[in-house]
Amino acid sequence: MSRTITFNELRRIKDSLPEGGIRQIARKLELSEDAVRNYFGKGETEGVHYEKGPNGGIVVIEDTTILDLAKKMIE
Repeated sequence: MSRTITFNELRRIKDSLPEGGIRQIARKLELSEDAVRNYFGKGETEGVHYEKGPNGGIVVIEDTTILDLAKKMIE
């Protein structure tokens, strides 16, 4: 199921990750660290779509697996 959040919220989640959080997510999901970093930025990531607007714009995320893991890490 897709989820829509603001780009600023996505960046806040990334910035709240503990040190090594990107690496932990990448290892758990067998992805490259760059793929996880791109998920949280404006890099090329399949299934993440950006639209300009307030608060950095809107981000529509088709696969929320990385987002869900990140949120669990910062809770």
